Amino acid sequence: MKTIGLIGGMSWESSAEYYRLLNEGVRERLGGLHSARCVLYSVDFAEIEQLQVNGEWERAGDVLAAAAEGVEAAGADLVLICTNTMHKVADQVAAALSVPLLHLADATAEAVRAAGVTRVGLLGTAFTMEQDFYRERLTGHGLDVLVPDDGGRDVVHRVIYEELCLGVVREESRAAYQEVIRGLVRRGAEGVILGCTEIELLIGQAHSPVPVFPTTRLHAEAAVDAALAAPADRG
Repeated sequence: MKTIGLIGGMSWESSAEYYRLLNEGVRERLGGLHSARCVLYSVDFAEIEQLQVNGEWERAGDVLAAAAEGVEAAGADLVLICTNTMHKVADQVAAALSVPLLHLADATAEAVRAAGVTRVGLLGTAFTMEQDFYRERLTGHGLDVLVPDDGGRDVVHRVIYEELCLGVVREESRAAYQEVIRGLVRRGAEGVILGCTEIELLIGQAHSPVPVFPTTRLHAEAAVDAALAAPADRG
C-alpha cells in the first residue's frame, strides 16, 4: 500500500472528511483492521484565506509547496491538495514534488464522464467558479461547464466562508443552494459538481434533481485506487 500525502487545513472541516473517507475506503477494500497509510500537513487557513483575498497566489503556492515537500519527506508516495480552490497553484506544488500530485479536477471529470454527463454545473468558491484554472481543467476533459449567475455565486461563496468552513450547517443555506442548483438545471445542467470540499457538509444527492459529484469523496476514492494499485510497499 502506498502512503498518501495530504495537504489540508483549508478548511480542517473538510480535511477531517478526507481522513475519514480514505480510511473507510481502505477498510472496505481490504477488510479487517486495515486503514490508510497517510501523512497530513495541515496549514493555518487564516493565512491562506488572506493570501487568496489579496491575490497573492504565488505566496500561497509557496506555502503549499513547502507543505508538499514536507509530506514527501515524511514518506508520501502520492500527494493530494485537499481543497478545490487551491488547485489554482497545483502546478507550483507539483513542481516541488518528485512523486505524483493527484489532481482533484481530473478525478472529478473522470467520474462525471463515466456517469454519461457532459454538461455540468459547478459550485465552489468565487475563485473556483469565476477563474479559469479549474473550469479549463474540466473542459479539457470534454465537459461543458456552467456556473451560477452573479447572485448565485455570491450566495455559494458566502456560505462556504462564513458558515461551512466554521462547521455551521444551516437549513436556510441548504435551501438557497438548492435554488441555485435548480437554476443551473433550468439552463441545461445534467449534473452538478460540488466543487468545494465543504459543500458536501451541506448538499448531498437527496438535495438535487440531477446527479451531484462530491469532489472530496471522488478525490479520496481516486487516492485509494492509486494507493492500493501500488506494485511495491515502502515497508
